[in-house]
Amino acid sequence: MWISGPTTGVPLVFHHGTPGAKPAVRALERSSHERGLQLVTYSRPGYGDSTRHEGRRVVDAVGETAAILDHLGVDRCLVAGWSGGGPHALACAARLEQAQGALVIAGVAPYEVGGLDWLDGMGEDNVEEFGAALKGADELRAFLDEIAVQLRHAEVEDIFEQLSSLLPAVDRAALTGEYAEDLVAHIREALRTGVDGWVDDDLAFLAPWGFDLHEISKPLTLWQGSEDLMVPFAHGEWLGAHQPGARVHLEPGQGHLSIAIGSIDRMLDELIET
Repeated sequence: MWISGPTTGVPLVFHHGTPGAKPAVRALERSSHERGLQLVTYSRPGYGDSTRHEGRRVVDAVGETAAILDHLGVDRCLVAGWSGGGPHALACAARLEQAQGALVIAGVAPYEVGGLDWLDGMGEDNVEEFGAALKGADELRAFLDEIAVQLRHAEVEDIFEQLSSLLPAVDRAALTGEYAEDLVAHIREALRTGVDGWVDDDLAFLAPWGFDLHEISKPLTLWQGSEDLMVPFAHGEWLGAHQPGARVHLEPGQGHLSIAIGSIDRMLDELIET
């Protein structure tokens, strides 16, 4: 677990992307602290030193988050999730009693739902990844093991090479300086001990999530960029259409990375306002 910021502040429990782990992006830390929030991140089971929970479902993030809040001795929080963390934030918005509001940034939509071609608009690397996942855990692990060899010791230029089909120009421009350093550290920690967490995330996205989106009654804000090649724009449109009470921001010209780093102040201001 990674905790930073004012100890008296309301915790913001942030659910990382896929693959990902507990090291926080410094821009997110600064923005949270400036607003009096205590930032809390953790590595989902199977990432870094976090013990694997084979067969976990998206909804299991609710119990994990509740355990963190018990450890902190608090009875309320805000939750947020980026990319693969988005479904886990939605689960908390639906089932976590202590959650006061939720933010989803470029979050994955459920698989096999009406009105959404789930893979359409994804870059080639993601199409191949989830194509392997649809063939089963063994096929997926073999695919991810090969990628992880390069990413486990990646530098920024390696990220550009390995994720070339997933990075539109706007995301390439955003992946510089401190943000690039933080993303590299994030991925290295995620894959340091293997690909279990990545495998289990992907399988969980494609399986039933364990809760219904109609259960969400907490204030919810959704952000999605039109140029996103990791989680396509259609995912944000679908989620927004199926959460009529949410504040939905479908941002033209933004990508998967650029929206997360460029709009974080606006996102947290709105989350706190809710």
